[in-house]
Amino acid sequence: MIGWMLAMSLGSADPDSVQAVIGAECAFATEAGKSGVAASFQQYAAPEAVVLRPDPVSVAKSFANRPANPNPPVLDWWPQWAGVSRSGDLGFTTGPYTVGGEKGGYYFTVWKKQADGSWRWIFDGGPPSAVPDAAKKGEKVALLPRATPAAGSAARALAEITTVEAALASMARSDAAAAYRPVMAPEGRLAGSELPPGDGAAGQAAELKQRPAQLNLSNLGRVSSAAGDLVWSFGDACWTAAEGPRRGHYVRLWRDRSVGWRLVFDELLTVPAAQTGVCPAPAARRAPVVPFRRRAG
Repeated sequence: MIGWMLAMSLGSADPDSVQAVIGAECAFATEAGKSGVAASFQQYAAPEAVVLRPDPVSVAKSFANRPANPNPPVLDWWPQWAGVSRSGDLGFTTGPYTVGGEKGGYYFTVWKKQADGSWRWIFDGGPPSAVPDAAKKGEKVALLPRATPAAGSAARALAEITTVEAALASMARSDAAAAYRPVMAPEGRLAGSELPPGDGAAGQAAELKQRPAQLNLSNLGRVSSAAGDLVWSFGDACWTAAEGPRRGHYVRLWRDRSVGWRLVFDELLTVPAAQTGVCPAPAARRAPVVPFRRRAG
């Protein structure tokens, strides 16, 4: 979109693909200001799009029974960081959002290219958090460098991530910070607390200190790029807080690096205490709540 600038550099994501993802995000936000949240979210959603309300549901169901608000606060957002797969079919953006002109936190949107060439989001959500250093609308968008060229496939990526996440979940039951530290990419970001998304070693460490010491994690769904270099996943998260059992969901983006799979984004979204309910068993594995299309490589 005119007025939205890209920070391009050697080794960055494919400029055409990442510009298309950023353009889709900007158009999505612009439409929300014109026609409202419900209309814009459904217009730009893929058939398999999922949101957390507070548990995973399709975007259509999430708006089906919402009471009408004649004067809803204006929701606005803009990308600060973005990336796309080598195959140009799976991407993301994240950045600050405002509600009624007031700073709200950081959103995270995962985008998937459709058969007709358009981009539609398959996940959108983020926790309230501080935004002291958030980029202003119209500033350059930082880009995740493109993955190192390698032969891969979606099928292989999904199999590998299944193994990697099982190991992470096993360790997180006793020490969540120790489980996350070795799989974080240097440029990876962690979100979930009232802190801004933590990037770099210091930012990641600060966010991990805010998280529960032990986590029970179980996957609900995964989607890979056709090139097998980028994988989005989400699932249940349960833990014990001072006030008792709590639960929520994790949302992740994995990227294949020369040293193996590393997290470039991870957020922990907490379900309100009044809606905590019963946590699933740690070893439980439930089928995806929406029909994710997994393209074989």
